[in-house]
Amino acid sequence: MQAVIFIGLPASGKSSFYKSRFFATHVHISLDLLKTRHRERLFLETCLETDQRFVIDNTNPAASDRARYIEPARNAGYAVVGFYFASKVEDCLRRNAERTGRERVPDVAILSAAQRLERPSPAEGFAALYHVSMQDGQFLVGEWEDEV
Repeated sequence: MQAVIFIGLPASGKSSFYKSRFFATHVHISLDLLKTRHRERLFLETCLETDQRFVIDNTNPAASDRARYIEPARNAGYAVVGFYFASKVEDCLRRNAERTGRERVPDVAILSAAQRLERPSPAEGFAALYHVSMQDGQFLVGEWEDEV
């Protein structure tokens, strides 16, 4: 069974990547949609209890944020895969400015996430890690390198 955790700034392409790569195969767990940690926990527990693949589509900037998903998933026998969205703050601010309605977040959300962002490490419990970047509107997925 597979658990996927996204790591990246708001407006770095995480939800679009989910739609293009995982929509048909993985449950989408997102605080943006669920609104509370309680609902998020219920969705996560249901996936773990029913052996359902899932994607955690949150910013998850710090190792401590990611641990709340990695530990229970590993304990349930899941292979945890991380996707690190390597985006520049300026690019995220530009993409965010192009959003409308509830999709647009305050710029301070991007700036504060950037201050907290810690590069993930295999030592956190990931079975695999990948870099995701955008080029000409396309997602490029690369093998993990410790120093990028």
